[in-house]
Amino acid sequence: MGKIVGAIVVNTDRCKGCSLCVVACPKAVIELAGKKVNVHGYPYVEAIRPDDCIGCAACGVVCPDGCITVYRKKID
Repeated sequence: MGKIVGAIVVNTDRCKGCSLCVVACPKAVIELAGKKVNVHGYPYVEAIRPDDCIGCAACGVVCPDGCITVYRKKID
């Protein structure tokens, strides 16, 4: 039986740094990017532990601006 792994892509230009996804992530994959800001001056989130992503999509579901896309794939 294969293992499901996930990957997230954050549209940093749309992210407003609300951190709802950070709280929703069960594996602590996402964090605010420190002092980095996007083109609109907002801090944004990034995947700091991408290898721990399980593809649950909790982050994408709670994002009010639809900034996060979650991909899942099965590996053998």
